[in-house]
Amino acid sequence: MSLPTKTRQWILTNKPTDLPVLSGPSSTFTLQTHPLPSLKSNQVLLKTLYLSNDPAQRGWIGANVDPNRLYAPPVPVGVPMRARAVCEILQSTADGFTAGEKVLASCGWTEYSVIDAGALQKAQSIEGVGITQYLGALGLPGLTALYGITEIARAGQGDSVVVSGAAGATGSMVVQIAKNVLGCRRVVGIAGGAEKCRWVESLGADTCLDYKAAGFKDDLIQATDGYVDVYFDNVGGEMLDLMLTRMKRHGRIAACGAVAEYNRSDKHGIKNWFEVISNRIEIKGFIVFDFLHKLEEATAELVKATKEGKIKIDASNETVVETGFEGVVETWMMLFEGGNKGKLVTKLI
Repeated sequence: MSLPTKTRQWILTNKPTDLPVLSGPSSTFTLQTHPLPSLKSNQVLLKTLYLSNDPAQRGWIGANVDPNRLYAPPVPVGVPMRARAVCEILQSTADGFTAGEKVLASCGWTEYSVIDAGALQKAQSIEGVGITQYLGALGLPGLTALYGITEIARAGQGDSVVVSGAAGATGSMVVQIAKNVLGCRRVVGIAGGAEKCRWVESLGADTCLDYKAAGFKDDLIQATDGYVDVYFDNVGGEMLDLMLTRMKRHGRIAACGAVAEYNRSDKHGIKNWFEVISNRIEIKGFIVFDFLHKLEEATAELVKATKEGKIKIDASNETVVETGFEGVVETWMMLFEGGNKGKLVTKLI
């Protein structure tokens, strides 16, 4: 088999203000073909096998994003969309990396890429754990969940916890860690749809509320009777505003994501801010990069908890979608349509 000399890439073409545009002259992305550079010393040629889909990617391409206020450089127009992936090495000039090995790389939306070996992470084989879990439970979402609930929210035994986005890659891990590892007294999940809610409950949540249900607000008030110690916020917007009224005095909020706002130019805004003052609520934002130096430690801790039966890491906590390269954008958009349970992964076919 000859090695590729060209690659298809999804290039950021127009930065969106609301939902990304999938077609027409204002299309957010365009599919292009570009030549691959020759390998230099200490580089590898990669074939992308699986792409990670993350809500945070939307924040990297916004038209109104101030680069000085973003935690990572925004994706510039004219380059491939940034993404983490599981890849196979096709050719290597680097010691310690051989053809056929599977690695993790931030190669972006591209079929093939040439990457410096120092930017790679080997995907170690773990018995009973699929390699795609390195993009989810054993990757950055798992790291976010572990240190977000333990170090940012400081949850522990006796605490009552609410987790929004509880059926997502990070939220589903937060539910399990809070209930089954930390031993929190009560864990309430919030997700969209009855099926997702039942799944979140199977992970350990005492109850999971369907935010799409007509009686959701009343259900939340009942489920948080006596108020809660910790809120792990993955969605922001109206949900955060509502949860401010359900926090105990000196309650703690880990501000992890704002998926409800990513595709809206008309932001909701907070109407219940006085609750923060009156009840001395602590809100702390954080980014997974704050804990990147602990990734290996976190992976070991999560693997240990899995072997002990405290955390489920299997096919049920990821949605793997087989996709031709031309469909990469459509699969990514499932994130904002509630189309995934657990981690959303694109399997290139």
